[in-house]
Amino acid sequence: QVQLVESGGGLVQPGGSLRLSCAASGFTFGSYAMSWYRQAPGKERDFVAWISNTGPTTNYADSVKGRFTISRDNAKNTVYLQMNSLKPDDTAVYYCGAFVGSIYWGQGTQVTVSS
Repeated sequence: QVQLVESGGGLVQPGGSLRLSCAASGFTFGSYAMSWYRQAPGKERDFVAWISNTGPTTNYADSVKGRFTISRDNAKNTVYLQMNSLKPDDTAVYYCGAFVGSIYWGQGTQVTVSS
């Protein structure tokens, strides 16, 4: 079955950086695009970034363009989200997602940006 496991979240000061990872299993990872979403307390889950199955094509939410970078390693079945210049508004639970017939989510990893 499809499994997505996020890691790498934590507490960071404004202006800091974090790299999130999402390890995938249960499907042919290199055949599917992958996404990152985030959900702040009391808000809906919002799109953050998307990467095509082979990686050359990416797309970002306007709020993270120029600060976040999505990448993938198909040999390791892993997708990453490098987050730089973090702001308090980036505080949320971050989820990776894959549409493999239906949408699958990981359990999420908490990112807190605070001084």
